[in-house]
Amino acid sequence: MDRAVTGAGLKDFATALSDLVLPRHCYVCGSRLTLAERHLCLGCRSDLPYTHFWERTHQPMADKYNAAIRDQVPDGVEEPYGHAAALFYYNSESGYKNIPQALKYRSALGLGREFADQLGARLASSADFADVDCVIPVPLHWRRHWGRGYNQAAVIAQRVAAALGAAFRPKALRRLRYTPSQTKVAMEKKASNVSGVFRMVDRIEARHILLVDDTFTTGATLAACHRALRSACPPSVRISVATLSYVGP
Repeated sequence: MDRAVTGAGLKDFATALSDLVLPRHCYVCGSRLTLAERHLCLGCRSDLPYTHFWERTHQPMADKYNAAIRDQVPDGVEEPYGHAAALFYYNSESGYKNIPQALKYRSALGLGREFADQLGARLASSADFADVDCVIPVPLHWRRHWGRGYNQAAVIAQRVAAALGAAFRPKALRRLRYTPSQTKVAMEKKASNVSGVFRMVDRIEARHILLVDDTFTTGATLAACHRALRSACPPSVRISVATLSYVGP
């Protein structure tokens, strides 16, 4: 018998046996998963609210990102339009918000890697992102990284870098001080919460840098990272951003 077939059969048997003890449930709707389903049920997977931002240079996420960048660019300095894309919409009333939340707070690394692969494949198919040669995750402060055990942005960024054939540079940026989570900060204070928090600590040779985070809300965190990178990178180096989710309709 073919070893691959045998291996697949054993894996299915092990999954079925595990489901008897610890049933798996859809991260979105909570329904029990069948043997053929992974992370999401087929219904929720088919209804995933993709943004399709990777197909359009100008769209709400890119406009927000560029507005946040312009707020910190000195007068007389010309900053090229930055590309931005997210895989799916994040809505507080929708169960799809559970995907980035489970990755961030519940150590759902397999779930995060699956959707990071989806994001990477779509970015690789886009003319705006296909030439990315360096991928950098938004860093966590060491205290938060130690408590969580991993950086969710790095989990995403590593898979995206692989899909793009780009260098993965998880230590290029450093978070200098511990700050309240952006989810706990009022919308109007998000920019000041991360102002001056990041510093570039590793030399980078790149033509197109991609900053990666889990969720895009106002763009304040990514704009602060952009500022740290731009302090060492000339305008000829493009700095784009990508996230798993985008807070919007």
